[in-house]
Amino acid sequence: MNCKVEKTENANEVKLELTVEAEKFDEAMKKVYFKSAKYFNIPGFRKGKAPMKMVEKYYGNEIFYEDTFNDVAPEALEEAVKENNLEVVSRPDIEVSQIGKGQDLIFTAVMQTKPEAKLGKYKGIEIKKIEYTVSDEDVEHELTHRQEHNARLVSIEDRPVESKDTAVIDFEGFVDGVPFDGGKAEGHELEIGSNTFIPGFEDQIIGMKIGEEKDINVTFPEEYFSKDLAGKEATFKVKVNEIKKKELPELDDEFAKDVSEFDTLEELKNSIKEKLEKENSQKQKYETEDEVIKAVCENVEVDIPSGMIESEIDNMIKDIETRLSYQGLKLDQYLSLVNKTEEDMRKEYEPQAQEAVKSRLMLEAVIKAENIEVAEEEIEAKLKEMAKNYGKPEDEFLNNENVKNYIKQGIASEKALEFLVENAKMKK
Repeated sequence: MNCKVEKTENANEVKLELTVEAEKFDEAMKKVYFKSAKYFNIPGFRKGKAPMKMVEKYYGNEIFYEDTFNDVAPEALEEAVKENNLEVVSRPDIEVSQIGKGQDLIFTAVMQTKPEAKLGKYKGIEIKKIEYTVSDEDVEHELTHRQEHNARLVSIEDRPVESKDTAVIDFEGFVDGVPFDGGKAEGHELEIGSNTFIPGFEDQIIGMKIGEEKDINVTFPEEYFSKDLAGKEATFKVKVNEIKKKELPELDDEFAKDVSEFDTLEELKNSIKEKLEKENSQKQKYETEDEVIKAVCENVEVDIPSGMIESEIDNMIKDIETRLSYQGLKLDQYLSLVNKTEEDMRKEYEPQAQEAVKSRLMLEAVIKAENIEVAEEEIEAKLKEMAKNYGKPEDEFLNNENVKNYIKQGIASEKALEFLVENAKMKK
């Protein structure tokens, strides 16, 4: 196999002209024939028993060309990319120049390659210092949240519904006098003021007494998920069966014992403060890193190939599909609900993808500029941690070169980011 490599007029793009010897192409074509012979039905021969020459005569000489090309070309291309140390970031644009029995296979492949970012100023970058403190109000807010979480509902019988009550209701909705799907329920618990129902519905429950029935008129929002109901006026026939009110526990030592491993309320407060301080520390770290990355990237020059952006968007959409699957949704269902196409989604994510790719290329340039190295012990420790987290044998990760390279790059990028933060100037 011979290969000629030349740069195209486009940045970070190469054109490979590959030649696969006729002997190798013909041998591959014979293998294709043997694999597909059973599908050919030639008069005078049992199905699958016709000689290769007869099949070619009956169906035409080109009958095996496409499958043979698909067998030979990927291997030849992979070998050429490896021999020429190319970091390819796009699918190849293939064009066949010559193909035929007894002839060399000649084809070209145009591909985008990974660019190298040109660093500007990256040491001593000035950013605003990010600090978060935990106040007494923050602790009290978290404590109140736990108090609310541990509240119990008690029945109220001597008054009508008030704001923040939970009303147990039966209801049925009608549009133009006709009931609609999903508009009926019995024994539904509705917290008044939670804004979980159609706007205006909860306010009209206020003042109703146990056993009282009432027609409630509302209008569905224009952006309502059901297109059949969006913007339409509806009437709900409602009956209040029960009224409940939250009863909050006292914030004392007994409360602390009930909701935590601590014996006193003071100990619980101290624990909450430590937890919030830890969360703030992580938030401060991530936001500082993000600001440093943005600041350094402003000084970076790089021409990012479209293939890298497309691949990044592909990964983003895969992540979305995974998250949607946890909710029992498929991507096309979600897109239908939000009235978007996949192309709309890809355009929305393009700027984010551009930033992500540029950040990675910048960190790789810093790794190179600062000669940042990763020890084998660091890689091994990370791989063992992964094996433990995934419940897999350590060898499954330790002997996988692709995973090792991925981990190595990840650790190097972390070190590069730490270096940038350490050398940044924090302004108050």
